[in-house]
This record gives sequence, C-alpha cells and structure tokens, in this order.
Amino acid sequence: MVFSFKPSLSFKSAARDADRDALARLGNSVRARLNADPAAYRLPVEGIEIWTVSDFLTGAECRRLMTMIDSVARPSPTYHGNPDGGRTSYSGDVDPHDAFIRTIQRRIDDLLGIASEFGETLQGQRYAAGQEFKHHADYFDTAQPYWADELRRGGQRSWTAMGYLNTVEAGGTTDFPKVGMAVPPHAGVLLVWNNMAADGRPNPRTLHAGTPVVQGVKYVVTRWYRARRWS
Repeated sequence: MVFSFKPSLSFKSAARDADRDALARLGNSVRARLNADPAAYRLPVEGIEIWTVSDFLTGAECRRLMTMIDSVARPSPTYHGNPDGGRTSYSGDVDPHDAFIRTIQRRIDDLLGIASEFGETLQGQRYAAGQEFKHHADYFDTAQPYWADELRRGGQRSWTAMGYLNTVEAGGTTDFPKVGMAVPPHAGVLLVWNNMAADGRPNPRTLHAGTPVVQGVKYVVTRWYRARRWS
C-alpha cells in the first residue's frame, strides 16, 4: 500500500500542523514497512530511526549512475544558511524522465511505500579527496524566511534515502554525531532515515555530515521525500 496525503489549503500555520500530522502518520507507515522487510536492517542506535539495505543497487547500476553523475556534476550549492565552504562536493540532479532513473526512484519509493510524486528528483553527489559536506539537517527550519517557498514546493522533508555507489578507500563516512554513529560508504548499500521524531516534528538528532574523503572518490545518490506532493 502506498502512503498518500492530501493537504488542507488553509493558512501557513495550518499547513505546518497538517505537515506534522502527515509526517507522524508517514513515519508510522514507513517504520512498519521497513521493520517487516527482511532486507532492511535497523541500526541499533537510540534517538533516530535509520536502516540499511545491502546490495540495493547492483554493480552495473552503480557504474551507470556514477557516469550519469559525472555528466551533471557542478560545484554543490550551499543551502539555506549553510556557511560558505560547508559543502565542497560536486552535485547535480539527474534526468527525472530517464527510464533508468525512473526505475531506480520507483524501487526506492516501493521500499518505503511512499508515492513517487512525494519524492524529489534523485540527486547525485561526487566527493574527491578532501571534499565534504559539514554537519547539517535535511529537514527545513519553519521559522526561516525560506520556509514559505518550501511550503509551496511540498512542505517539510520527511525521509532521506542515500545510496552509496562505490566503496571509498578512506574517509567519506556519513557521520551522525548526536548518536555517536558513522556509516562507511560501501557500494550498493542504501541508507534510509527518518528526519522526523515520532510526533512528526523535526528531529535534531538527525544532524549529519559527509566527512572528508581521505583517499579515493565518493559517489552517492540521494532522494528526499516531502510531506506533500513535491514540485
């Protein structure tokens, strides 16, 4: 069953409340789905909900995605208040109309049970030695001026799905400092976490970073999901 939600078209404050309720329901739905999936392993940490799925992507799929990332990668922009220099990777959205990309996105959607229209376009990131993405949250701060734009674009981010496309020789871990966990990048693994707490509010313990690559190059793809239809 695919989770869906039709928001109220009232004032912004009501939309925030609608997002919160929808995000709590979505958390319940995805949590139950992943817990019932034998391929999904919930990492034993307190304070955040995070799963890994080994071999989610095949070697051939990883290689094809890395080639596609190379064709669209540009210096990664900082986003909504991240300090200059906080993100030194190269990144780019892949073609959402490409049949291969649509297949990958649909597999992630089906894993989580979230309707495809709630997902942002798959984004690829490439990190050379020394490049990083300093600690940040994927959810939006609704007190910031940018929230009005994000509210129109689908509201709050809910879940993050990050696929590692290669095994990095050294460095490049995904670091969650508030729970004392660092996930090393291994080819084909999908890392999935809930950016919200159980009540549908943003969970500050999901603060994370892509630590500097020490040796080699790191490739990942990321799909973020919204509380409502993304546009």
